[in-house]
Amino acid sequence: MSSTETTTRRTRWLSRVPLLAAATAATLAATSLVAMPSASAASFNLEGWGTQCGGTTGGGSASAVTVTDSAGLISNMQASGARVIRVNASISISGMQKVAANKTIIGVGSGAAITGGGLNVASVSNVIIRNINFRNWSDDAINVQYSTRVWIDHNNFSNGSDGAVDIKRSSDCATVSWNRVFSHDKSFLLGHSDSNSGEDVGRLRVSYHHNWFDGSNQRHPRVRFGNPVHVYNNFYRGNGGYGVASTCNAGVLVEGNYFENVSDPYHRGEGSSPVGGLVARNNHFVNSGSGQTGGSVNGIPYGYSLDPAANVKSIVTGGAGTGKI
Repeated sequence: MSSTETTTRRTRWLSRVPLLAAATAATLAATSLVAMPSASAASFNLEGWGTQCGGTTGGGSASAVTVTDSAGLISNMQASGARVIRVNASISISGMQKVAANKTIIGVGSGAAITGGGLNVASVSNVIIRNINFRNWSDDAINVQYSTRVWIDHNNFSNGSDGAVDIKRSSDCATVSWNRVFSHDKSFLLGHSDSNSGEDVGRLRVSYHHNWFDGSNQRHPRVRFGNPVHVYNNFYRGNGGYGVASTCNAGVLVEGNYFENVSDPYHRGEGSSPVGGLVARNNHFVNSGSGQTGGSVNGIPYGYSLDPAANVKSIVTGGAGTGKI
């Protein structure tokens, strides 16, 4: 974290407390959102933005192929046509390896892993990545750009070099769910840069739900331009930097999350990036700050089940990460 970001964050917190009640009231009054659905237990089915734009099916009903080495993984990921690729080993790859359209990549059991490199979901649509342990990647674990209809679910991310899941450059209609991030700094980036508005305004619509940010430092997510971005029913534990940041006129709804030992659960602006809209409701705080809200968020267009925030810690720690599906 740069010294500029650290100073900016300290100043933000010193000025936030007396304005919190007024900002929250103004935010909610200025925001038009669909009514919150009644709570129900979360499932392993696709929810959120990944159901939109025609839905995300990956390889669909294609016959599954099992891979146990890098050559098999890469050749099947890059093949044309629909494929269901079962990863049944710990596989080391180098660099960012391309994933073609209409692919499901799913780990077998709890030990399936991709290490050393990452997956590049670029200029494609309809990709599912589930139940993989990503470790020690050299760039990003998963990079999504110029792509739509992507579901990233029930993975573990640890000890990587840069982002765990970066979604950027005109990507849209994605869901990131039930993942665990630990022993890692930069988690989930949404939006490439402050200058990329021409490609990103009206896109970058992503749902983040039931993820376990387990001591990871920042970007849970860090959002540019996307509106609405939906951050719900996640468990945040001991995040030393911050939880959620809304920047560059984004609109982020933060609801039903559980924050434990997180001094800065959510705020507007980050570093030199201008503020975005952030609405927060029905979150649960344990030894945590109260967050910063303001601006407005577009309505959520899909139905969803919201777990009570006080139950999210037990639900997410019991269900997130690999070996659960």
